[in-house]
Amino acid sequence: MQKRILGRDGLEVSALGFGCMGLSYGYGPATDRKDAVELIRAAFERGVTFFDSAEAYGPGINEEVVSEALEPVRDEVVIATKFGFVNGVPAEGLDSRPERIRQVADEALKRLRTDRIDLFYQHRVDPNVPIEDVAGTVKELIEAGKVKHFGLSEAGPDAIRRAHKVQSVTALQSEYSMFWREPEAQILPLLEELGIGFVPFAPLGKGFLTGRLDPKTVFAKDDFRSTVPRFQAEALAANQALVDLVMAIASEKSCTPAQIALAWLLAQRPWIVPIPGTTKLSRLEENLGGVDVVLTSDDLARIAQALDGIEVHGARYPASYQNFINR
Repeated sequence: MQKRILGRDGLEVSALGFGCMGLSYGYGPATDRKDAVELIRAAFERGVTFFDSAEAYGPGINEEVVSEALEPVRDEVVIATKFGFVNGVPAEGLDSRPERIRQVADEALKRLRTDRIDLFYQHRVDPNVPIEDVAGTVKELIEAGKVKHFGLSEAGPDAIRRAHKVQSVTALQSEYSMFWREPEAQILPLLEELGIGFVPFAPLGKGFLTGRLDPKTVFAKDDFRSTVPRFQAEALAANQALVDLVMAIASEKSCTPAQIALAWLLAQRPWIVPIPGTTKLSRLEENLGGVDVVLTSDDLARIAQALDGIEVHGARYPASYQNFINR
C-alpha cells in the first residue's frame, strides 16, 4: 500500500483509509460486531493504516468496535475520531464547548483503549463557540499527550484560517468526489497554502459513483439517503450522465467505476487521502484496487472537461440537516 503525508507535521497514513461510520451508523442496521471487527482487521492486513471513527457513530459503539479490531496493532495504525455533538447525537445539536471537548477526549481514550488519539477532529463547526477556543482546547490536549493531531470537518475557509493560527490543523475532512466538487473552488487552494491534508469522506458519492444505484433503488427508512434530495428517483435519473462517464472510463481502464472514482481523487493532490467505507470484504478489496489505477494527465484533462459539462441535480443534504452543512 502506498503512503501519503497529512499536514506539515508529517502524519503518515496509507493512501486510502477506511471510513468506519457505515459499520454502525447511517446506512441501516449496524454490522454484526464480529463481522465488523474482522473487516477492519482485513483492511489492516491489506495495508490500510488509517481508520476513521467518531463518538457520533453509534454513539460510542463505533469506537469500541475499532478498538477491539485494532488494539493488537495499535502502534502500527493511525486512528481518527471526532467531537462536536450534544451527547454524541447529531440530532441533538452541536456542542464544542471546551469542557465537552475534554470530556469526549477522555471518553474516547477509554473506548479506544489507547493512551492517545492520533487525529482529533471537530465534527462540525459550532457557531456558538469561537473556533479559537476549540483550537486552543485541542492544543492543550496535544500538550497533555492525549491527542497527537488536530483536524476539522466540513469547515469553511474562515474557520480553517482562524483555527490554524491557534493550533496547526493537520487535516480537513469534508465531502469530495466527482459527485460533489465544491471544495475545488476555495478549499483545495487554501489547504495547499496552509499545508493541511485533505481527507475526503463519501469518495464514492455515497454509493452513487459505483454504478449500482438507479432511479428504481429503494432505500430503507434507516438509510439516511432515503431523505437526501440527491438520492430521490428524479435526481438519480437526472444524474445518470455522471455514472455513464465513470463507467465509460472504467471500461477503458479495465477496472470498476469505484476504482476510477478513487483514482481520480488520489490524482487531484498528493496530500489527499480518501476514506471509503464498506461492510463487505469484496468491496474493500475492490476499493483498495483503486490505488493501482493510473490516470494520465490526458485522462484527467478529458475527465475534467466532461465533468464541467455535467450538471449535478439535487441538494446533498435535506434542509433539516443544518448541522451537516459547511460553515
